[in-house]
Amino acid sequence: MNDETLDWAGAMRLVDRLDAEAAADPLEAFALDELLCRRAGETGEAFCHMWRHPNAFVLGQRDSRLPHAAEAARWLESQGWQVVVRHSGGAAVPLDAGVVNLSLIFPKSGGAGAHFRQDFERMYALVREALAFAGVAVDKGEIAGAYCPGDYDLSIAGRKFCGIAQRRQLRAACVQAFVVAGGAGDDRTRLVRAFYERAAPGAEPSAYPRVADGSTASLEELAGFGANAARAFADAVRRAIGRRQGAAGAAAAFGAAGAAAAGTAGAGANAAGEPGPLAGRPAEPAPLAVPAPLAVPPAELPAAADIRAMAETLRQRYRPRSQ
Repeated sequence: MNDETLDWAGAMRLVDRLDAEAAADPLEAFALDELLCRRAGETGEAFCHMWRHPNAFVLGQRDSRLPHAAEAARWLESQGWQVVVRHSGGAAVPLDAGVVNLSLIFPKSGGAGAHFRQDFERMYALVREALAFAGVAVDKGEIAGAYCPGDYDLSIAGRKFCGIAQRRQLRAACVQAFVVAGGAGDDRTRLVRAFYERAAPGAEPSAYPRVADGSTASLEELAGFGANAARAFADAVRRAIGRRQGAAGAAAAFGAAGAAAAGTAGAGANAAGEPGPLAGRPAEPAPLAVPAPLAVPPAELPAAADIRAMAETLRQRYRPRSQ
């Protein structure tokens, strides 16, 4: 795929925390985004931060102001979810091991707001290229009934699997996406709807989305990815970036488990046991055939204490509250 929207990726470095031990505090991932965004504005660097969390329920800022948001958050916590409020746009999103989070972080160019939509297009282009081997058409546009709805909902066959939000600083921008890779989309939909049923009574109808079954699905369901769908998608992102960077990086960054997941995806079936779009297609070349993307060594990342301090700042500034 020859997509000029991805030309900027040639100098981007990957912060790959997909398999890192999940921080107890999900806000630490957003804090790292914030610190990397500041660095991008100061140095001109660009980053792709890839991560996941086993049990976080992330609210948008409007969600946090619903009449009974605090009570609904306590209910979620009683169900084992860690509830936080993010400082980018968008609405409520549940995160688990089947959801891959991507953040594209880059310095701004041009005047204020000059590339607001183009920055969303960058994420769309990356996800589309990562999934090109699956032979599925990735569409953009709001999906009725999906949670965290927006103009840049990404979907396959009319069902959303990815949502995109943005955070802009003075000199840099951060575009964040959640990609529902594995598991059942309807399970997550029902959880989000249960949150709004508890948080929204008394709110204006326009203050929160109406979430409906059948609107959201995973790549496992839509594209025949197997049980290791999150890892298979993450490997596809690494390959997409690596292809843009030519011989940069070292192919050793791809683990054997990731190679197995990506290799077996070509013969997968969907959650209903039916052949998915990958069935009968040649498997994606083994990851070693593509150079790994440029990576940020752990020693060059912000200090753990600085990440924790930023996470606490975000927690104090954005939290669920009841009116």
